[in-house]
Order: sequence, then C-alpha cells, then structure tokens
Amino acid sequence: MSIKENIDHVRSEIDEICKKVDRDSNEVTLIAVTKTIDTARIGQALNENIKDVGENKVQEIMNKYEEIKDAKIHMIGHLQTNKVKYIIDKVSLIHSLDRVSLAKEINKRAKQHNIIMDTLVQVNVANEETKFGLKVEAVESFLEEIKHMENIRVVGLMTIAPYEEDSENVRIYFKGLKKIFEELKGKDYSNVNMKYLSMGMTNDYKVAIEEGANFIRIGTGIFGLRNYDK
Repeated sequence: MSIKENIDHVRSEIDEICKKVDRDSNEVTLIAVTKTIDTARIGQALNENIKDVGENKVQEIMNKYEEIKDAKIHMIGHLQTNKVKYIIDKVSLIHSLDRVSLAKEINKRAKQHNIIMDTLVQVNVANEETKFGLKVEAVESFLEEIKHMENIRVVGLMTIAPYEEDSENVRIYFKGLKKIFEELKGKDYSNVNMKYLSMGMTNDYKVAIEEGANFIRIGTGIFGLRNYDK
C-alpha cells in the first residue's frame, strides 16, 4: 500500500478503536516515526495532514530539519546529555527523559533559549534490562529531584512495551503506565502537568489506545519495513 493508504488505514483503525472504548479520536495524536526515512517520503506523509513526526536520533533531526520543521518534532529515542544543545530549539517534545543529569542539561539549555521544554518521563514498565527508562518505583522520587527546575515541564509519561506477537500480552504494561499517570495527576509539582501518555507502536497501538494512549508512534505502519543499510 502507498503511504497515503497506510495513513488512511491507521486513522480508520484509530476511529474504530475509539468508538469501541467511547473515546474521541481527536484525543489521539498520530506521530509518524521517520527514522531512516528519506525526506521525499516524509513529505508524502506531511501532505496527508500528518502534523507530528518522531525521530530517534539527534543527527537525523539535524539532517532533515529544514524539511520537517513545519511539523511538530518529537524526540522519541534515547537522548545523550551532550546532544541536548543541538535540538533544544528544534523539538516540541522530548519523550525520553529518564535521568537527573539529562533533566539538568535540558533545563540549562532551555534557560539559555528562554523556553520551557516539554518532556515525558520514560518509564520501563516491563523492567527490561535492554530498555532505557525509569523503574516504576523510581518515578515519583525522580519528579521530586527535578521539581525546582523552572525551564523543564513534565507533561506525561512514555513507555516502550516488549515486542509480542499477540498485542494482548502487553496490555498489562499499558495499564501499568496509565495507573502511574493517574496517580501522578493528583500530586502537586510546579513543573508537572500530566496530560500525555505516549505508548503504542505499529504492532500494539490498538491496545494502547484502549488503555488510554493519546500519543501513538507509528513507523512501519505508515512507511513500511525500514532499510537499515542506508
């Protein structure tokens, strides 16, 4: 299928799932994950009213910036502290805040640009050794540690579920993130405003929406299988 057909298909699936669970589909933002995708194909997606793109690597944001700058750019991959300065004025949201040293650097660079940087705390709900993110039990103490940083704002949580052939098997992790999200909504931190749950990718976004996701990150479902040899 073409990129247009893929986007239409994903959007119709979003509508269908939202009807099933009595949600407004306008609550769900489709982020097109553009890692390794050339700018011509990204342009095709933007022509289909895709307004949000997600990149995993700082270098790809830099390389593609002129072509994607009219979209909201989401940094969804692991972010090295020494790379923050390159993207602080280019991205709308950082999905992968997972340590105090990174928060300090984001806060420092945001202050230099006189902006408040929106972030999501990445949570390793499944406790996988191969994945980045805070353990569930560490999230609240982390927010305590960064609560006085005035140029950083935590607007939600992000997780990457383990890959499973049957997406029902990851429902427990999405439920877990939603539970933390709801608990944190009741806390009083000056730089925390829990609005967004970033969870769900091509293989499991339907279950994620059922469990409350309002950002879904779709790459293969829009652009097809990637060529990592490029």
